Amino acid sequence: MSEALLVAELQTDGLSVDLQKAVIGWREWVSLPDLAIDHIKAKVDTGAKTSALHAFYVQPFERDGMPWVRFGVHPLQASADLVIDCEAPVKDVRRVTDSGGHAEMRPVIETTMMILGEKRVIELTLTDRENMMFRMLLGRSALKRRFVVDSGKSFLLGGNKSQPVIE
Repeated sequence: MSEALLVAELQTDGLSVDLQKAVIGWREWVSLPDLAIDHIKAKVDTGAKTSALHAFYVQPFERDGMPWVRFGVHPLQASADLVIDCEAPVKDVRRVTDSGGHAEMRPVIETTMMILGEKRVIELTLTDRENMMFRMLLGRSALKRRFVVDSGKSFLLGGNKSQPVIE
């Protein structure tokens, strides 16, 4: 774990401030406990502002007069064997442009992500990523002020390509 910690010192107007930021690789295992997703491999994408989660179906509905969404997740890369059905309140609907320049309206939810033993509330857009290599993209807003990305390394927080770290 020593490789996953960076200590930086900032000099601002004569004041010295130590900041500790964890170094993560370009792909890491995370969990989404509010959605009952114990482990999902995420591609860290500093080019994306908001994180995205693969949802192979998305059904909007209302609960107590508020917009909600029901959606299905295949959390395992390149596999549709495991299905997790989820529900969450809709925080927003946003126009998102993917790396290929295609724009679509996506529901945005807020959920808890566990990474490096700490909980972080993040925003996720829901979209069909069936043909993409990773079922989740971890965007800049989920990483800010806490992580630095080493784009040449993977799984600095534990686990490997096919197996998450078991806690």
